[in-house]
Amino acid sequence: MRQYPRDQHADKRTPAVWTGRATNRVQWLAASAGAACMALGITIAVESAWTSGIAALLMAVIGCVAAGLLVLFGTLAFVHVAVKVDDRAMEVRCGHIGLPRRRIPLSHVVGADFAPSVNPRQWGGWGYRWRPEKGTAVIVRRGEGLVLRLGDGRMFTVTVDDAESAVRVIRDRLRHPAPPGPPAATGV
Repeated sequence: MRQYPRDQHADKRTPAVWTGRATNRVQWLAASAGAACMALGITIAVESAWTSGIAALLMAVIGCVAAGLLVLFGTLAFVHVAVKVDDRAMEVRCGHIGLPRRRIPLSHVVGADFAPSVNPRQWGGWGYRWRPEKGTAVIVRRGEGLVLRLGDGRMFTVTVDDAESAVRVIRDRLRHPAPPGPPAATGV
């Protein structure tokens, strides 16, 4: 069996796929408030003895259930964020079902920067945000984040744990781009 010398730079190479995530447990409180609002609407519908008419009953039930659903799903979508960087793109998935999702090809990225302190107040709160002077962001908590500078002049920010290593991986990918992949199917 032939032995090959060990590559001295093997430990310094970037991983084939970098993954990271960030979580905001405070969002669970808002999700519980949404669930409570839905439960109130269902309770009103089941146990009501309203004598003021069906229209008032329907408005109360539909209002509570709709508000509860909006709050519940709006907050659960941003309880956590998962970021994946491979040799072709960075993908950001929010919440437990991965929506909203954003995939940014690295061919569209001109730079990546570490942001040591991203604050939801800077962006107008948690969630998927857009500010004309700052670009687009996925903010699930306060703390470190990753800022991508895109080729069209826009910026994309995401809060993620260990954002510094994500920046290193992306910068390495930008210096050493992946070879072109097979052509995409045209559907013809």
